[in-house]
Parts: sequence; C-alpha cells; structure tokens
Amino acid sequence: MSKTILLIGTLDTKATELCLVRDLILTRGHQVCLMDVGVAADPSITPDITATEVATAGGSDLNQIRRDNDRGAALKVMSQGATILTKALNKNGDIDAVLSLGGSGGSSIATAAMQALPVGFPKLMVSTMASGDTSPYVGFKDITMMYSVVDVAGINAVSSKIFSNAAAAICGMVEQTLSAGEEKPIIAATMFGVTTPAVTRLRQRLEEAGYEVLVFHATGSGGAAMEGLIRDGYIKAVADVTTTEWCDELIGGVLSAGPTRLDAATQCGVPQVVSLGALDMVNFGPRDSVPPQFEDRTFYEHNATVTLMRTTADENRRLGEIIAGKLNQSTAPTALFIPLRGVSMIDAPDQPFHDPAADAALFEALRQHVDPTKVELIEIDCQINDDAFADAMAAKLLSLVTN
Repeated sequence: MSKTILLIGTLDTKATELCLVRDLILTRGHQVCLMDVGVAADPSITPDITATEVATAGGSDLNQIRRDNDRGAALKVMSQGATILTKALNKNGDIDAVLSLGGSGGSSIATAAMQALPVGFPKLMVSTMASGDTSPYVGFKDITMMYSVVDVAGINAVSSKIFSNAAAAICGMVEQTLSAGEEKPIIAATMFGVTTPAVTRLRQRLEEAGYEVLVFHATGSGGAAMEGLIRDGYIKAVADVTTTEWCDELIGGVLSAGPTRLDAATQCGVPQVVSLGALDMVNFGPRDSVPPQFEDRTFYEHNATVTLMRTTADENRRLGEIIAGKLNQSTAPTALFIPLRGVSMIDAPDQPFHDPAADAALFEALRQHVDPTKVELIEIDCQINDDAFADAMAAKLLSLVTN
C-alpha cells in the first residue's frame, strides 16, 4: 500500500539532493510531500508546501524575512512554521513518515518538526551534525540520525549512496507492519539503580494484573521521555517511584529532567502513585568534576564516571515543598508514598547516605505542604526497596485505575 512521506528541506540550496531522494522514494511506489523551508531565494522546482506557507505558519512573512536578513530569526520562524504544518499533516492522516537532509540550520528546522510527532512515527534526519552531540536534534523522541559523511552539497560517489540508503530506510520504516497482538494498557514507572528492587517487584505485580509496564531510567532524559509519552496519550497510569531528577534540577547535578518534571500526569489527568526514590542524592560525573562549592559534602563514588552527593536537610525540605506543589495540581487520583526507613538502597542503616535527619526534613515538608483534598499521603514504616512497600504501591495504583 502506498504511503506518503513528508520530505523537508531548503530548496534554495539543496534542490538537487532533495529531488534525488524524492525520485528514489517515488520509484519504490510511495508518495512524497515536499516542504520547502529555505528562505534565500525562490526554488527552481515547485514544492507541495512553499516557504511562503511555512513562514506564514511561523507568524511572519517570507519577504520580510528576506529583507531583515537575520539568519537566526529566520531559522526560528521556519522551525515554528514547519512544526505547526507537520503536526497538522499528521493529525489529518496525510503523512506516514518524515525525512530530511540538511546541515546545522536545516537539521534544526526539520528536527523541531520531528520532535512534535509521536513516538513510533517514522522520522529520519540525514545531517552533517549527526556524528557529534545529537541531543538538541533528537530531544526525547525516536528520531533516527544518519551522518551524511560529506556535506549535503551535490551528488557524488559518497552522497549518492548515503541519500539512496536514506530513501530506502524511510521506505522500509513505512512498509514494516507489526503482527496484531493483544494490546495491554500501559503503565509508566521510574527506576534508578538504587531503587531497582522496588520497581522490579512493582512491575511484576502490575504485569500479573494484565498491564504492560514501561520502565524509565531516571537519568534526566528518562524522566523527560516519560513525561512526553504521557502527554502523547500512551500512558494509562504512572508509578513514579524514583523522583530523583528533581535533586539535580534543584541543586545543579547532571541528570536533571527540567523544571516540568512531574507536570505531565497532573496536567493530563493520569492516575499516579508517586514516591521519593533516590531523593537522597545528586549526580555528578567523575569525582574531580564535582563543583568546588560542594567539597565539604558527603559523597559516594558509584563508579568511575558517576559520583553521588548526599542531599542535606535544607535541600530535602525544599524538595518536599516542590514535589507537594507539583502533585497538588493533580486532576486525577494521586497517592504519595513515604518510605519512613529510607529512600534508596544506600539510605539505610550502615549505608553511606543514611541520614535520618535529612529524611525527616523531607517527610515533614511533605506533610505540611501536600493538599489532602488532591493527594492521598501514605506513610509506610519500611525501606523503599522492601517488598511490602512495592506491593502497597502496586495495590494502590491498581485500585486507582480500576475504580
């Protein structure tokens, strides 16, 4: 069955390359919707979506962009316009995949549009930037980055092979089909190494009840990816056992998921159980990478590349206030679980981060600031990795999604 592939590119500079890829896709029996995001000059071929249309969607005028001659401003407008139009095409069912070729500017425009598409929608970016840090282009979506090896500047022995592979790859993505199977409702859970026993036990209980559990590693990108999937409507409920990313956001560690962590479930009306997993630690790289202002703190070298710093009572108090404030915005049933005997594997008696006073500050802040009309506060006299704690969280979440 023929599919339609959205091909995004700057026709003012890369028309030859884009036409080659377009023709390769057409040869394989699929359709192409060509979107022009170039602003320098009118193209020699007619796209399906013109740069004028993209600029208008981005809130500007193409002629004005040319008069201003501000590359940064032009990239911003065309990124916004391409994103809006791509989302509309997907919403209307007009496209089945998206492909782009470009340098740094073209990649930033096209991948902004790709990031607005749901996980699972085929997305391929052939880019001169794909051999370096691709995180600004990929974000937290399943964007496939293909390094162009040579610049996207003409057809030659190398580029022709790369472009041919890209066309074949995107066609393969739209041609693949999944065998129909039982679709189970999905629950998202968050885990760190120091909360693995709790989440493993909880996952088993939820799977026994007929749910599919997606476990996200709470490394900043993991929490952000989960938040994105919640907003995309994939997630029926959340078991947010490990909220440690807020430590890094507040204190300056390297694994922050940003200030919107904990917002998606509350804003989207998704039932959730939440706990305090690994709120005893801030993450840094190797020991010598820790900022000098923290030299008097308690550290634990998790491995050669990860150094953990114990949170203080004052920091925990603030973390409690933040988490309570986030959960108080909930529009769906929410329960917050407090493990009174420690929040991680190394926050237990005889372990390096055992600090009852710091934990107590966290717990008391939550008691003071949680709104009982929005959040059920459940205190359990055990350690977060005890079987009883995981079982209680699982049982509560199951009651929230079945009532």
